[in-house]
Amino acid sequence: MAFLVDPTRRPGPVLVPPGVYAPQADTHLLARALHREMPAPGTDVLDLCTGTGALAICAARRGARVTAVDIAWRAVLTARVNAMRARQRLTVHRGDLLGPVRGRSFDLIVSNPPYVPTPPSEPATGRGPERAWNAGHDGRVVLDRICAEAPRVLRPGGVLLIAQSGLSGTEETLERLADSGLSATVSDREHIPFGPVLRSRLSWLRESGRIAPREENEELVIVRAQRN
Repeated sequence: MAFLVDPTRRPGPVLVPPGVYAPQADTHLLARALHREMPAPGTDVLDLCTGTGALAICAARRGARVTAVDIAWRAVLTARVNAMRARQRLTVHRGDLLGPVRGRSFDLIVSNPPYVPTPPSEPATGRGPERAWNAGHDGRVVLDRICAEAPRVLRPGGVLLIAQSGLSGTEETLERLADSGLSATVSDREHIPFGPVLRSRLSWLRESGRIAPREENEELVIVRAQRN
């Protein structure tokens, strides 16, 4: 069980079974950015890579109509259970990013996708718990798809919020979103100590030049992009 910081309420627990990504610093940072958007009752919100459903629940508590998507059945079932425990209504689909919501559009899209650079010796995505963070050698296997596909389903004035690591190329995300016609900026930054996954890859990260020899902290960012 983990606790999510929802700026509108006291912290509440969400169930986190084995193999489902637990709310962490990136989730909390994205929750604060989501709160600033103030999704009103009736706002259509899409949560991509929902995991436990924690962010989707935050939006639903404000009265938004929330659709959540995850590729892992365990995450889908977890999000549904957590929504019931929180007494919030979510529509949760199992599928690959925008596949389950073809033909629809949204006012707000939030996503905390896999973004951790992955050594060549490990699967780029995988099927176990690593699927929640492994994202290819540059950490962009999923990020690039979101940058290309999400703008197409944003309504005029709609906003996309993405959490990622500085290790997976913040400027690349900004450039790709700009190429898709969105106005993109970094709205939030936070430096945290390397977690267990990055610590297990320190040798590779240093040898490949992705981090400095004595670097011990990771920069988390929230990219905010708006369709004009």
